[in-house]
Amino acid sequence: MEFVDEVTIQVTAGHGGGGIISFRREKFVPKGGPDGGDGGKGGDVIAEVDSNLATLLDLRFKKHIKAERGWHGSGGEKTGASGKDTIMRVPPGTLIFNAEDNELMCDLIEPGARAVVAAGGIGGRGNAHFKSATRQSPQYSELGQPGQDRRIRIELRLIADVGLVGYPNAGKSTFLRAISAAEPKIGAYPFTTLQPQLGVVNRPNYHAYTVADLPGIIDGASEGRGLGLRFLRHIQRTRILLFLVDMTSDAPGNDLAHLYDELAAFDPLLLQKPRLVVLNKVDLVEGEGGEDSGFADFVISAMTGQGVKAVLGAIDKILGPPQSHRSVG
Repeated sequence: MEFVDEVTIQVTAGHGGGGIISFRREKFVPKGGPDGGDGGKGGDVIAEVDSNLATLLDLRFKKHIKAERGWHGSGGEKTGASGKDTIMRVPPGTLIFNAEDNELMCDLIEPGARAVVAAGGIGGRGNAHFKSATRQSPQYSELGQPGQDRRIRIELRLIADVGLVGYPNAGKSTFLRAISAAEPKIGAYPFTTLQPQLGVVNRPNYHAYTVADLPGIIDGASEGRGLGLRFLRHIQRTRILLFLVDMTSDAPGNDLAHLYDELAAFDPLLLQKPRLVVLNKVDLVEGEGGEDSGFADFVISAMTGQGVKAVLGAIDKILGPPQSHRSVG
């Protein structure tokens, strides 16, 4: 399935129905009073979290989402029916912004969470509302109010417990495959991963937790180079950052420092999250495989599995026991 994490859509709520001008007309009451009913409220456009969704693909080709208008009132002081709401289903982790000023309207995380993104107009009042001692037969009513009409930008930020951060070809996809049932594409060329991949890790005595393999970061990612800006936001919700560094690089320590710099430039709060530093590809290093690895928490081979269990044990400790384990926004 194609991964879509940002769309812009026009949303229009329903107009309120109009109040009407009506008078009682009964056989023995030739001059009955006003009995015009109110118009019904226009329908809302509502965003609702659907936990079965993992992408904004369903919204990609929708240019305009509308709700139903309210019905007009009728005689006998009968209020018109309200217009039907339109439900726009989104995945967990969806943020919705007003596209005009980029103001955050809502951040939807929990399954079933809802937010009105365009409110329906209020129905107009019928002439029954305007009767008074000096105005026995009011000849006017109100129109319904227009529903909100706005352009919104919908952005998805993945909710994962662990985010894998590293340069292209550091071995993140191989690591994810080694610890979960996910099957990300693997190849010896940059940007094999062109979209985030999620894997679920099942651990004894712990709830399953999710790990996100994000497309490789390059220098300048925080300024929009490569795939950086598009995917850096997906690590903002993760509880742990796992930096995977290629041991076969000319300068693994410098690679790590550059990764820190890119994350700090994008969002300084990212480096306040718990983090693990893992050197990968020890199976490709001859002789002194652990030399110059003092900055790393673990040295592993995602390909052979060497050292991987120790990394998972460290993640378990950070996430804590099952009762406190939960992805956060």
